[in-house]
Amino acid sequence: MQIKLKVFRYLPHTGKKPHYDTYEMEVDPTDRVLDVLEQVRADADPGLGYRRSCAHGVCGSDAMRINGRNALACKVLVKDLNSDQITVEPLLGLKVLRDLIVDMEPFFEHYRSVLPYFINDDPIPEDGKERLQSPEQRERFDDTTKCILCAACTTSCPSYWAHGKYVGPAAIVNAHRFIFDSRDTAASERLEVLNEDSGVWRCRTAFNCTEACPRDIEITKAIAEVKQVMYSGKLE
Repeated sequence: MQIKLKVFRYLPHTGKKPHYDTYEMEVDPTDRVLDVLEQVRADADPGLGYRRSCAHGVCGSDAMRINGRNALACKVLVKDLNSDQITVEPLLGLKVLRDLIVDMEPFFEHYRSVLPYFINDDPIPEDGKERLQSPEQRERFDDTTKCILCAACTTSCPSYWAHGKYVGPAAIVNAHRFIFDSRDTAASERLEVLNEDSGVWRCRTAFNCTEACPRDIEITKAIAEVKQVMYSGKLE
């Protein structure tokens, strides 16, 4: 099928303003948007900048705006866009470094702030075995273990656009993953971080984050559960 691909272009060091380049291309309906970008770079413009790694929806590196919606380029098929006009742009809310590549450091700074790792300084069990938990305890936080840190949720959030210091949905999701882990002992420290001015209370329940997640995590639900813990003071 014939498509018209419109790609955001920007090289800050040149002093030139951002613009769009348009490519008329012949593609297969089952091509992914990442395949289309690869074709542009191979055949038309080797200078086109974007991130990619696994190309299988696991690494999260190729998150971008495709026809106005955040998505992974490696997961979106051309036919599923229902249009022969495709516009590809960088994620919103983060500084553009080159074309479709944004500076992810502010995103990862927020992620690190919620202590996104297992904390337990208690003595190991006397039998020397690992700390055990039941299937029900694991199920309590199973959904939020699926985050791949693509930033699609955070950069779709109006609260994040308005206030870049807001930790954002991804950070809260990763805090949730450990707050509700029965083996972890640092829930109170994470809740203190999320109770700050830039924390969870800046969420306005727009649902943009849940809709943008390529892993189908119920992000808005997870944020609501963290808020409920802060209201009640109880982990349930």
